[in-house]
Amino acid sequence: MQFRVLGTVAAVTDHGDPLPLGPAKRHSLLAVLLLHPDTAVTVDRLTGALWEEEPPRHSRTVLQGHVSRLRALFTEYGAAAQGIELVTQGPAYVLRLPGAVVDAHRFEELLGAARSLREPGEAVSVLRDALALWRGPALAGTVRSPLLENAAHALEELRLAAVEELAAAHERLGEHGAAAAVLRAEAAANPLREPLIAGLMLALGRAGRQSDALDWFHRTRRLLADQLGVGPGAVLTDAYTALLRADAAEASVPSAPVVAGAGAPPVAAPGAALAPDPPAGPAPALAAAQLLPRRPRGFTGRERELAALDRATAGAPGPIAMITGSAGVGKTALSLHWAHLRHADFPDGRLFVDLRGYSPAPARDTAAVLREFLLALGVPAEGMPGTPESLGARYRELTGRRRMLVVLDNARDSAQVRPLLPGGEDCVTLITSRDRLGGLVASDAARPVPLAALPAAQSTALLAAVLGPDLVAAEPEAAVRLAGLCDGLPLALRVAAARLATGPHWGLAAFAGELSDEHTRLDLLRVEDTGVAAALGLTVRQLPEPARRMFHRLGPHTGATLDTCTAAALADCTPAQAAAALDQLAAAQLVVEAGPHAYVLHDLVRLYARSLTPGCDRDGLLRLLDHRLHTLLAASAAAEPGGEPCCALPPGARPAVGIRTFDDRAGALAWYSAERDALRGAVEAAAAAGLHDRAWRLVLLQWPLIVWQVRDGWVPLLERGLASAELDGDPGGQSRARALLGWVLSEEGRPAEALVQLERAPELAALAGDTAGEAIARINLAVALTRSGAAERDGARERDGALDRDGAGEQDGARERARDLLVRALALAERAGHTETVTLAHQHLAHHLLADGSPAEAAAHAARGLALAPRLAAPRRVALRTLYGQALAATGRTGEAVRQLGDALREARAHAYEEGEKAARSALAALGVLTDR
Repeated sequence: MQFRVLGTVAAVTDHGDPLPLGPAKRHSLLAVLLLHPDTAVTVDRLTGALWEEEPPRHSRTVLQGHVSRLRALFTEYGAAAQGIELVTQGPAYVLRLPGAVVDAHRFEELLGAARSLREPGEAVSVLRDALALWRGPALAGTVRSPLLENAAHALEELRLAAVEELAAAHERLGEHGAAAAVLRAEAAANPLREPLIAGLMLALGRAGRQSDALDWFHRTRRLLADQLGVGPGAVLTDAYTALLRADAAEASVPSAPVVAGAGAPPVAAPGAALAPDPPAGPAPALAAAQLLPRRPRGFTGRERELAALDRATAGAPGPIAMITGSAGVGKTALSLHWAHLRHADFPDGRLFVDLRGYSPAPARDTAAVLREFLLALGVPAEGMPGTPESLGARYRELTGRRRMLVVLDNARDSAQVRPLLPGGEDCVTLITSRDRLGGLVASDAARPVPLAALPAAQSTALLAAVLGPDLVAAEPEAAVRLAGLCDGLPLALRVAAARLATGPHWGLAAFAGELSDEHTRLDLLRVEDTGVAAALGLTVRQLPEPARRMFHRLGPHTGATLDTCTAAALADCTPAQAAAALDQLAAAQLVVEAGPHAYVLHDLVRLYARSLTPGCDRDGLLRLLDHRLHTLLAASAAAEPGGEPCCALPPGARPAVGIRTFDDRAGALAWYSAERDALRGAVEAAAAAGLHDRAWRLVLLQWPLIVWQVRDGWVPLLERGLASAELDGDPGGQSRARALLGWVLSEEGRPAEALVQLERAPELAALAGDTAGEAIARINLAVALTRSGAAERDGARERDGALDRDGAGEQDGARERARDLLVRALALAERAGHTETVTLAHQHLAHHLLADGSPAEAAAHAARGLALAPRLAAPRRVALRTLYGQALAATGRTGEAVRQLGDALREARAHAYEEGEKAARSALAALGVLTDR
C-alpha cells in the first residue's frame, strides 16, 4: 500500500488501485496523519484540520466515525501486513507506517540525496525522480482549513526549491535550454516569484535567447507594478543588468570548464557565459523536416505525464512511447506540448500525422503517409519509390541516419502503426491512441503512458487559461463544480469554456447549474461539430460487437463503479460474457479498470450510453434494480449475521444472474459505503420510473450502514423510501420505513419529529401481519419515548430546578409505557422466531431496567441476549456484554462485572468499534479499573 499527498490525497494498493476513501473530511484526516507519521495527533488538532471554521457540536462523533471507516478500509486492504496501523493513544490518534510508503517522505529523501551528489548528471536524474512523485497541488481534495493550507504551502515551497536545484544542475552540465524549460512552467505558474524569474532569464540568456529573457523581465516588472505597486527587487534587476552587459562574472552559475589542452586553464571570451552552446557535431546534410502542428494553446498541468514521457523516451535505442486514454482526455495536446518542449532534442526534424483511427473520415492510407514523410525528408516527387514496400524501405533508410521525432496521432491499432516506425536508433516515436495497443508493447517494447482525466486543480487551471484567471478566481467553488461535471476531460472543459466565452450572460455558477441536469449535459457540451458525444461516438463505432452491445446496455446504471455481475444484469448475459465485453471497453478507454472485476464508468460516458437508447430502457432498469436488491440482501446478511431480512423481493423480481459475495461484516459495510451514491441514484431512478415497489426496498436494505453511521445525513433518503412505500400501498414497507426514519431522527436529537413517525409504525406493521416489524417498531418507539422523557426532565430541571408533581407523573407514565412496549416487542419477536430482534429487545430491556433501578432484572435480560449473540455481529455482543457488566456491578458482583467489561473492551477493539470501546472503558473506570488507551 502506498500513500500520496503530493497531489490529490490518496491511498493506493501495490497495483496502483485507489482505495475508496470517501468524502473530503476523510481525505483531510488521512492527510494530517500522513504528515505526522508515528506521532500522536490530538483530537483537537484533527478537528481544526477537518473544519474551515468553528466545528459543529457533534464534531468529535463525526471525527470518530471517519477514523472508524478509515480503519475498516485499512483492514479490508490488509494494511496491517505491511506495518500500517491506525491506533488510539489517549486523546489522540497515531498512524504507524513505514516512511517509504508516503510519497512526501520519498520526495524529501530524494531531494536530500540529490543535494549530497557532486556529479550534476546524477543530481538531474535523482531530482527528476523526486519531482515525478508530484501529481498536482499538494493535499488536493482536502478541506481548506488553515492547518492543511499551511502544510500544502510548505510542501509547495519544497517542490519549487527542487525545481530550482534541477535547473541549477542542468546549468552545471551546460544544458541551458533544459534549465530554461524546467523553469519556464514554474515561472508561468508563479509569475511574482522573482528568484525563479531571474533564474529563467539567465538560463534563456545562456541558451542564446536574450530577447525572450528580457521579455520575461518586462512582463514581471509590469505585474509587480499592477498587482503589488512595487518595482523589481535586487535579484531581478541584477539578472537584467547581467543580460544587458553579458557579464559572465555577474550573470553565470559556474559551468563545467572547457579544457583547452592538457592541464591548460579554461579559455573564454567576454560574454561567453550568455552565448549559445556550440553545436555538438556537423549539421545534417538535409534540411530538418518539420510537420509538427503549432503548440496547443492553454495547455496546463500534466507534469507527471510529461515526466513519464521523458522516462519512456530515454535510454533504449529507438524508443517508442504510447499515450493512451479515452476520447477527449487530451492525448494529442499532450503529445504536441511535449514535442515542442523537446524540440532541441531532435535537430533533424519532427514528423507528424493524424492517422484518423477514430475519425469520421477514413483512416489514412499507409503509402500516402510514407510519401508525405519522404517529401518532408527531402525526397523529390519525381524520385519517389513506386510500391508501399519500397516507400517503407526508403523511409527507414533516411530515418536511420537521423535524430528525429515521429508523432503518430490517433492510431487505431498496432498494425496501422508498425509500417511507420522509423529505422534509426536515435529516432523517437510518440503514438497516441484510444486503444491500449498491447500488440505494440509485445512486439516493439513500446512503453505506455496512460492519460487519465485532469484532477480538480488542473481542471480549474485549464478553465483559467482559456477564460482568464479573473473569471475563475471570482467563482472558485463554481469552477471546481464545473470541472467535476466535465469529469476532468480537457475536451469537455474547453467546450464549456467556449460556451461561457460566447455567452457573456452566463457565469460559472449559472452554467454549472445548467450542466447539473443529466438530461441536457451532453447537449451543452457541444459547440458546432465539436463535443463529447461526437468524440465518444467515434470510439463506440470502432468497438467489437460484444463490447458495442454491452456499451448500449450501460445507460440505466446509476453509479461510477461497475462490476462484472452488475454489467451482466444490465446486459442480460452471463458474468463471463460481461467480463470479456468490459475488457474490450477498457481496452478502448471507455471504462477504467479499478481492480479485479471492477471498473469505473465516468458520468459523461454513462450519459452518452444512456443517450443511445431512445426513451427509458425500462427492462434494463428493472434488471439493474432487481440485481441491486439481490446484492443488498447478500450484503445485509454478511453485515448483520444472524439477522433477518427486513423485506422480501418484490413480486416478479428477476432471478439473480451473478451476485458478488461478502466474506465478512467489514467487507459488506465497505461495499455499502462505496456504493452509497450509486444506491441513492438507483432509488431516484426507480421512483422516477414509477417502480416504487423497488424504490422503498432499495432504501430499507441499506439499514446496516444506516444504523452503523446513523448521524450521516440519511433522513432525505428515508423520507424518499417512505414516500415510495406509501405510493406502493405497502403497510409493511411503510412501517419499516417509519421505524428506521424515527430511529435516525431520534439519534439526530429530533425527538418530536421521531415520535411522529414512530407512533404510527406499530399499527402499520400489525396491519401488514409483519410480527418482527411490529417488534422493531415498538422497540424504536420505546427508546424514543425514554429519550424524549429524559430530555424534557433535564430541561425542566435546568429551567426550574425541579419537576412539579404533574411533570414527574408524566415522566413516570412515559417510562412505564416504554417498558410495556419493550416487553410486548420481546414477546412478538420470540413468536416470530427472529433471533436478532429477540436479542435487540433483550438489549433495550436491560438498558431500560438498569436505568430504572432494577439491575437484577437487567442482568437477566442481558444474559439471555448474550446466549443468543454468538451468531450476531460484534457490536451487538459488545453492547450486551457492557450492559451485563454494568448490571452485575450494580448488584454487587464486581469480579464478574470486570470480566464481562474486559471482554467487551477487547472485542470492541478487535472490531474497531470505538463507541463500544468507549462505553466499556467508561464502565470499567466507574469500578476503579484503569485501562490502557
